[in-house]
Amino acid sequence: MTRTLAVIVSGLILGGCATAPPKNHSNICEIFREKPSWFDDAVEMQEEWGTPIQVAMAFVKQESSYRHDARPPKDYVLGFIPWGRVSSAYGYAQAQDPAWEDFQKATNHGGSRTDFADALMFIGWYTSETQKQLGVSKWDPYNQYLAYHEGRGGYKRKTYQSKPTLINVARKVEQQAKDYGWQLKQCRQELENNRSWFF
Repeated sequence: MTRTLAVIVSGLILGGCATAPPKNHSNICEIFREKPSWFDDAVEMQEEWGTPIQVAMAFVKQESSYRHDARPPKDYVLGFIPWGRVSSAYGYAQAQDPAWEDFQKATNHGGSRTDFADALMFIGWYTSETQKQLGVSKWDPYNQYLAYHEGRGGYKRKTYQSKPTLINVARKVEQQAKDYGWQLKQCRQELENNRSWFF
């Protein structure tokens, strides 16, 4: 009985450590009011890489719906035998293993894909590299998202042209970034004031 109780308590403690997604995904002001440390993380990412906060946040919303442990669906052989995952994507940014390893090598940054600050830094780095290598503006969420989803090689080969669903998703990300950008203008000063008071 005591052992069972210890296991239950441990599970509750570990579960309590997990960061729950924000209640309102569609309003960036509400997200940052609920999770002020995320605003700090977003500002640091923008200062480090120059990627607009609203673009990175639109990526996270699309990729994981702000779930720290998000994974792609499982793959099945013959339709019913579990056979791993569709891809190695994981965490807030759904970064795949090779891209995450490239990020770690390029930035000498350890980090974790389940850590919001690290995931945002990954998006900032990736979009910055896409601008350097392909000339896609960090302020262009539509093309940046296509390069993020398809990889830079796939984007150069225009693999997205045969994927109408992906193009629709990229347009959705673009609109979300615009909405977030407009919302952020309304509450940026409030968030900055709270940030300076906190520090």
